[in-house]
Amino acid sequence: MNENIFKYLALFFFVIMIWSFCSEPDRSGDVYDVNVQTLTPASDGLDLKAVGALLKKAKDAESLERMLNDPKEGVNNLDLNGDGKVDYIKVTEYGDDKVRGFSLTTEPAKGEEQELATIEVEKAGDKANVDIRGNEQIYGPRSYYHSSFGLTDFLIMSYLFSPHRFYMSPWSYGYYPGYYRPYSTMDYNSYRNRTSSYNRSGRFVKTNAPNVTSTVKSPNSGKTATSVRAPLKNPTKSQKSFQARSVKSSRSGGFGRSSSVRRGSSSRSGGYRSGK
Repeated sequence: MNENIFKYLALFFFVIMIWSFCSEPDRSGDVYDVNVQTLTPASDGLDLKAVGALLKKAKDAESLERMLNDPKEGVNNLDLNGDGKVDYIKVTEYGDDKVRGFSLTTEPAKGEEQELATIEVEKAGDKANVDIRGNEQIYGPRSYYHSSFGLTDFLIMSYLFSPHRFYMSPWSYGYYPGYYRPYSTMDYNSYRNRTSSYNRSGRFVKTNAPNVTSTVKSPNSGKTATSVRAPLKNPTKSQKSFQARSVKSSRSGGFGRSSSVRRGSSSRSGGYRSGK
C-alpha cells in the first residue's frame, strides 16, 4: 500500500514539473519587441524627400552639411545608437564630368561609419536629373527618390559643375564644428510636422529604380556600422548580432535601455535615453 502511494506521489510531482516547464512563456520575442518598440526606426529619422528639398537651398557641399545638422531647421532626426541624441551627418562629395554626387554618412560609434544615402545630380541638356538613394540596410531595397529641374533653378548647380576640390567632411565621432552641439531628438509627430513643408516644396517622387545614368561610385559605398540599435529594414548579420546582444544586455541591466520599459510602448512616443 505504501509503495503504491509513493509511486502515485512521484508520478504527481513529475507531471507538475513537466507542466511548469511547458507553460513557461517564451520571453525572447518580448525582449525583441521591447527593443524595437521603444526606439524610432532608422528610416524615420532621416526623411529623404526632405533632404532633397534642402538641396535646393544649399550653395555648396559644406553648407548642405551644415543645414542637415541644424537643430532648428534641419531635417536630421537620426539616432542610430539609441542614445537620445541626433547623430551628426557628414557629407562627402564625388563624381565626374557628367554626374556629381554627395554621400551622407554618420558615425554611431567611434571608428564606425554608416552610409545613409547618396544624392546624384546628372546634367541632361538644360535640365538636371536628381536621384536620392536610401541605403538598403536602413530604407530597404530599391528606395529611390527622383526629381528634375532647370540648371538655373538651384543655387548649388553653379557650384557642382564648376572646377573645385571635392568637399570631404573633416569631422568625426565626438569631434564637431564649433557651431554645432549634440542635441536631443524630437518626437515623431514634431519631426513629421517639420519635414512636411520640405516635402511639399521638394517635388521628389519615390521610384523603384534609378533615373540617373551613373558610372561613378560613392567613396563610402559598403561602409556599414555594427553598433546600430535603431530598427533597420535590412540589417546585416553583424548588425543583427549586435542588436541581439544589446537586447540581452539591456534586460540584464547592461548598456542600453533598461528592461523596465514595458512591452507595447509606442516607438513614436519620443522617449529616448540622454547622453552621447
